[in-house]
This record gives sequence, C-alpha cells and structure tokens, in this order.
Amino acid sequence: MRKVFQAELHQVGEELIQIATLVQQALGSARTAFLDADIQLAEEVISNDARIDFLQNDLDERSIDILALQAPVASDLRMIVGALRMSASLERMGDLARHLAQLARLRFPEPVLPASMRGHFEEMFDIDLKLITRMISVLEDRDISEADEIFALKSHLNMKHQQVFEMLADPSWDSSVPTAVDVTLASRYLERIGDHGVSVARKVSYLVTGDWAPVTESRPTGHGPIGTDAGE
Repeated sequence: MRKVFQAELHQVGEELIQIATLVQQALGSARTAFLDADIQLAEEVISNDARIDFLQNDLDERSIDILALQAPVASDLRMIVGALRMSASLERMGDLARHLAQLARLRFPEPVLPASMRGHFEEMFDIDLKLITRMISVLEDRDISEADEIFALKSHLNMKHQQVFEMLADPSWDSSVPTAVDVTLASRYLERIGDHGVSVARKVSYLVTGDWAPVTESRPTGHGPIGTDAGE
C-alpha cells in the first residue's frame, strides 16, 4: 500500500510539471501573438487553455482522493495541500496568457502596442518566461536555492510594470484611450504571472522545509522529484 501511495504522490508531482510546461508554452505563443498580431497563434493559445483547465481539475480530484483515502500526514500532507494550491496558481497563469492572446485577437489586424512600447513589453515577456523556466526547475528538482533567482526576476518585473505607468503619465504619450487601457491590462497580466510563479516557489519551499516563512532568506537545498518522500 505504501508503494501505491508513493506512486500516487509522484504522479501528482509529474502532473504539476506537465501543467507548468503547458503554461510556459502558452506564454511563449502569447508573446508572439501579442507582439506580432499573429491571430492564428492567439486562437491556439485561447483554445489550448482548456487543456490546462482540464489537467488542473484532474490533479485536484486526484489530490482530494488521496486525502480522503490515504489520510497522509507530515511531509506527505504538505505535498498534497501544496499541490492543490500550486495547481490553482498554474491554472491562473494559463488564464493570464490567454488574456494576452485575447487582447491580440481583439485588436487584430493592428498590434496592441504602440511601436514605442514594443521593446519594453518584449523585456517583460522575457522576464516572465525566464521566471517560469526557473519555476519548472524548482518543481522538478526541489532545489530551492534557485528560488532567489525567481525573486530577483520578479523584482525586475515589478520595476518594468511601474515604468509602464510612468510612460502612460508622460506628457509625450499620444496614443488613444483604448490603447492606454490595453497597455495597462497587458502589463498587469504579465506582472501577475510573475506573482503566481513566486507563489509556486514559496509552496515548494514550504514542501521541502515545512517552514512557511519569507522566501527571500536562504534555504536548505533538497533534491528529488516533487512527488517523492521529502522527509520532515
């Protein structure tokens, strides 16, 4: 029975990684759709979000079954509770990538952004994609020493988000009100994707250490797939 239980936990961990990888792919495609007014890619991101939703629901049902049938304790209980919360963050990241694609579809065939802001948003997308890559690595290896880079990327993203408002308030801003709204929404979506990535990193830290504390401080390093025994 213990082997079956551990296999179920491992499967939950693998499904988290699968969802995170789909989120990464969604944001990469949303980046191109948003920056280049690519309507085909935008439609793909929007339709593919249903798969992320399905996998999240499946993972949550599996986790609840484990809670009900196996009555896990200690690190195993942390794993299941953490998985339920991480899956919600990952699903939301997928939704935000879909929102970016929907903006591209709404404004097609015109680009969402004025040309002067393209480079700024390229950087914001790239920061989020790097952050997600690190997040997946943390999920795969439980090496929470990588979390510091996630937090540094998020700080950079916060700065870029704030700069968007400064650009909009600049007297030289001469684009339309709908464009200002689109720019504000897009920046907020990208900033929130980073927030959810940080949230996942926090929960992996909790899973490894059992300590729910600010994750900017140094942490011991753990290894092994998310679904395996972490010990106490």
